[in-house]
Amino acid sequence: MRGFLYSCLIGAVASARSMTPMASLAAARLLGYRTPGRLFLLDRPVFTYGALAMGVGELFGDKMKTAPDRTVFLGLLARVSSAGIAGAALAPRGREQIGAAVAVATAVPLAYATLAGRERAMARIGQTRSGLIEDMLIVAAGAAIVALAVRR
Repeated sequence: MRGFLYSCLIGAVASARSMTPMASLAAARLLGYRTPGRLFLLDRPVFTYGALAMGVGELFGDKMKTAPDRTVFLGLLARVSSAGIAGAALAPRGREQIGAAVAVATAVPLAYATLAGRERAMARIGQTRSGLIEDMLIVAAGAAIVALAVRR
């Protein structure tokens, strides 16, 4: 299981911010780093820059009063997709499918736990402040996980 630690951790990131795993991988790719597992999507600039834009957009959209819960169907679908792709990319080469499964198996149940935590924080300090704190923690975690997993 040690070989899939980064896949598991990036799944935890996806539980709170669905686009952060892909944005973190895109940033690493732009800086010249390679993932242990194959990640063909981010070899194409349209996907790389698109992942970055979606990551930034999610950070703004999350603070809106109309933002849906992360556990609605489309929110879970985004988490499954992002966690699966990122989990595969951070898995050992040749074991990408297992890495994807580990990340998804982490992201989905944790989406409910992170939502419960966010709801408690919103009740105490409000939607915007709780969202900004969650953003800082999750973006830092995504960047750290990817930085530890990739190589030049």
